[in-house]
Amino acid sequence: MKKKIEEIHRKTPGPDKNLAGTAHSRDQVVVLSQRTLPKAIPSYALWNTDALKLLGKLPKKPLFDLVVTSPPYNIGKSYEKRQPFDEYLKWQISVIDAILPKLKETGSICWQVGNYIENGSIEPLDFHLHPIFRERGLTLRNRLIWRFGHGLHCKKRFSGRYEVILWYTKSDEYAFNLDAVRIPCKYPGKRSYKGPNMGRFSSNPNGKNPEDVWDIPNVKGNHREKTSHPCQFPVGLVERLLLALTDEDQLLFDPFCGVGSAGVAAAVHRRHFWGCDIIKEYIDIAETRINDALANKSNHRPHDEPIYDYRKSPLSIRPTALHNLKTEDSGID
Repeated sequence: MKKKIEEIHRKTPGPDKNLAGTAHSRDQVVVLSQRTLPKAIPSYALWNTDALKLLGKLPKKPLFDLVVTSPPYNIGKSYEKRQPFDEYLKWQISVIDAILPKLKETGSICWQVGNYIENGSIEPLDFHLHPIFRERGLTLRNRLIWRFGHGLHCKKRFSGRYEVILWYTKSDEYAFNLDAVRIPCKYPGKRSYKGPNMGRFSSNPNGKNPEDVWDIPNVKGNHREKTSHPCQFPVGLVERLLLALTDEDQLLFDPFCGVGSAGVAAAVHRRHFWGCDIIKEYIDIAETRINDALANKSNHRPHDEPIYDYRKSPLSIRPTALHNLKTEDSGID
């Protein structure tokens, strides 16, 4: 019989948020050569190379406790080469097949994807990727919805404001540290109105499960984490996954690490990190950001920070000048 998910593979309690980021203050991330690997790979390592090349050189044994990544969507961004959709899926399969033998039996893999768009038609990438993971024996534990508030305004369809994280495990023995990621209850003062607990508080005093729809702002405009990367991963998104699905000193791997947001989350919370990316500029930025996190100087938005109430901004007040302005005259979609 399956154990309750909160009890599975829990080695230690969730990390104390007040202590996070102090354990590895003497460490630094090391950028390693793609040609040869040292016998002992450092706790924090980056490679400026292709994911498949790196995975082919890593030891042929289980290494990773958690894989979190957001691969290119094949939509023609500056860091990818667009290709026929069938070829794109074959490439995704090759990366997945190279990762799975290196994922521990107790490990998790989180594949964050959006939509592939061609000629106005949307292909949700998770629809295509789920059968690939299922055929390889992985269990889908959650299809998490990452909801954010900013993006392009569409003219011929509703504007997209969410993406998906597919969380898989390799076995039924996996880490799930719910207490580490609880969020405030809506009604902490609510009491049971019937039954044996009538009159008692009905909410968990430590907060509630964050559920499967996560409101975490994407990194746009004047976001405190913004770098030159056009589709930067927010640290808070990885942070919640990392805290829930790993214990301290375990290893997180990101084969498309970009500017190192996953590495920042790992460094802040005493997890180890390996990552690679083909763009040297991004690896250089990742090195700086991860070293700042190891030195307790990370400037990131935590996963549990409340969403800003836009109604408090003076910009939310409709100017008088707009009252009689027609849409076609405004130049705005």
